[in-house]
Amino acid sequence: MALPVRDQMIYWSCAAAVFLVLLWSLGHVLLPFILGGAIAYFLDPVADRLERFGLSRTAATAVITLAGLLVFIIMALLVIPTLVNQSIQLVRAAPQYADSLSAFVTERFPSVLEESSTMRQTLNNIGAAIEERGAALLETALSSAASLLNVIVLLVVVPVVSVYLLLDWDRMVQRIDELLPRDHAPVVRRLAREIDNTLASFIRGMGTVCFILGTYYALALMLVGLQFGLVVGFIAGLVTFIPYLGALIGGVLAIGLALFQFWGDWVSIGLVAGIFVLGQIVEGNILTPKLVGDSVGLHPVWLIFALSVFGALFGFVGMLVAVPVAAALGVIARFAVEKYQHSLLYQGRSGRGDT
Repeated sequence: MALPVRDQMIYWSCAAAVFLVLLWSLGHVLLPFILGGAIAYFLDPVADRLERFGLSRTAATAVITLAGLLVFIIMALLVIPTLVNQSIQLVRAAPQYADSLSAFVTERFPSVLEESSTMRQTLNNIGAAIEERGAALLETALSSAASLLNVIVLLVVVPVVSVYLLLDWDRMVQRIDELLPRDHAPVVRRLAREIDNTLASFIRGMGTVCFILGTYYALALMLVGLQFGLVVGFIAGLVTFIPYLGALIGGVLAIGLALFQFWGDWVSIGLVAGIFVLGQIVEGNILTPKLVGDSVGLHPVWLIFALSVFGALFGFVGMLVAVPVAAALGVIARFAVEKYQHSLLYQGRSGRGDT
């Protein structure tokens, strides 16, 4: 005999409360396991495909691990040092850009920036403020990241957790399925499939799109000669998962830097703008339809709200779990609406054919 709905709601509410308390109190401890689980989830389809090619699960995991190790070595030797150096140089160059902007506006629009105006004083202070606080902020962010994601976690714990979870992923899913309440197993499986489809479309699809676009923006901007092309490409690719925001932020930043660096060279400025126009065309017509699909079930506003709330409450760990939680809540909400629309409360007696 199934439990009454009221009792089920109590149990599920208690489970959700325990999850939130653990996330809030043990976030720093759970972080490597959440990262490892996310990596294993991302790579599970690759392992499944390798198994279909005839490899065992152990061999498939070994191949993926070696490939990941090779990518990490390349990133550590080539990309990360350049990215950090360009970020530091961009912070240090900010005062010069602020002074150039002030001089440009003063020359072109002298009536706007009078000597005693608030706007002029603000522009004069922007460069010094960014140089003074920007470098400190960057160092603080790096030191905070180092304390949160220390070398041991990055180099040992996360990869080890990822490998073990990837190796046993199918067995864990099967075991969880065996533990489902028998009365609700079909419904739970259906909801789990919908959540998995949403996450697969968003995390795997958008993750691939972000990587491709970020690499394209960085390489193209560096080939054009933009001084901080790698940083701009990294930022644009990182926020591409929110539609149009990545291209908007990256485009404004790149064109702004190009105006300072290439002023008068309109061909170079046009090339920088064309890079982002081409990126948006390729993303909208090729990458997103092929890799993500027409709909992932996560509205951008809902996604931003989830990231903001979980980030404010639980920090970096909260931002990591925000997308899966948002996807799960979205699927459950659609399921609840579907049930409501088939209920007597919505349809009334006339909807059931009564007279």
